[in-house]
Amino acid sequence: MTGQTILQPVVVLAGWSIVMLLWMLATRIPAMKRAGIRLGDLTGSKPSDADRSLPPEAQWKAHNYNHLMEQPTVFYAVALVLALSGTGYGINTALAWAYAGLRIAHSIWQATVNRVAVRFLLFLLSSLALAAMTLHAAIAVF
Repeated sequence: MTGQTILQPVVVLAGWSIVMLLWMLATRIPAMKRAGIRLGDLTGSKPSDADRSLPPEAQWKAHNYNHLMEQPTVFYAVALVLALSGTGYGINTALAWAYAGLRIAHSIWQATVNRVAVRFLLFLLSSLALAAMTLHAAIAVF
């Protein structure tokens, strides 16, 4: 199974996304009840509507969950390319673990403290890891 070790951080980050989903639900639903918002009464609302009605701390988890549905999808695709090309080991696995770890740290930071300067640094570092993985994937398939 040469090149398959890169799939471990893929599974970890996917699992973390489920953790964030549960954390979001555990904080957002009670916040909605406190704000007098009933799911059954909502029609055609959008996520930004909740930003006006719910406390920021409850929304931070939702915002982060949305972030985990954005750039990490590129990570999943690139990691699969690296695994399928037989190059998902060594430095590429290290980069994948760095990416997953930084995204988890980003999630925890955004969901709790949410100071933008640190959050941006975590995002930037994870993006650099993803860029390096993408370059390696391009080298592997072209």
